[in-house]
Amino acid sequence: MAPEVVLIGPPGSGKTTVGAALAEALGTMCHDTDAAVEQAQGRTIADIFIEDGEPAFRALERAEVARALREETGVVALGGGAPMDPETQVALAGHTVIFLDVGISDASKRIGFDQSRPLLSVNPRASWTRLMNERRPTYTRLATHVVDTATRTPEDIAAEIVALLGGAR
Repeated sequence: MAPEVVLIGPPGSGKTTVGAALAEALGTMCHDTDAAVEQAQGRTIADIFIEDGEPAFRALERAEVARALREETGVVALGGGAPMDPETQVALAGHTVIFLDVGISDASKRIGFDQSRPLLSVNPRASWTRLMNERRPTYTRLATHVVDTATRTPEDIAAEIVALLGGAR
């Protein structure tokens, strides 16, 4: 068992929204690893960061991503920082990975840089730009395909991904 496709990208790239649209287009389910961690812990990622710290969250995230890559089918959407983990990078080998690329203008419109994003809580625009500069090489290296999401609807992006995957299943 393995996912048909794994979505990666920065906050605001549309992983959750595009994942749902892509799953619908493929006639399958979407599994969001951030949502799964929140559900399992009974609290938000922001609360996990505040109460337990980032290392504790990253350990939970790593375990959930590994489980999802082994057990989930359909579409799996990873949190923005998940691909930075070396164990996750190894686990992604052999999967079809789509890097949803986006610029800060579109990302800020989509997520609003609110307090639910702990790594973006101080000077959100500068923090997002710094994160993206650090993460882009890894996202690009891990990607089977790169899809630009700027100014596009989730359905349009999903249609492009379906075409990249060789058509509907």
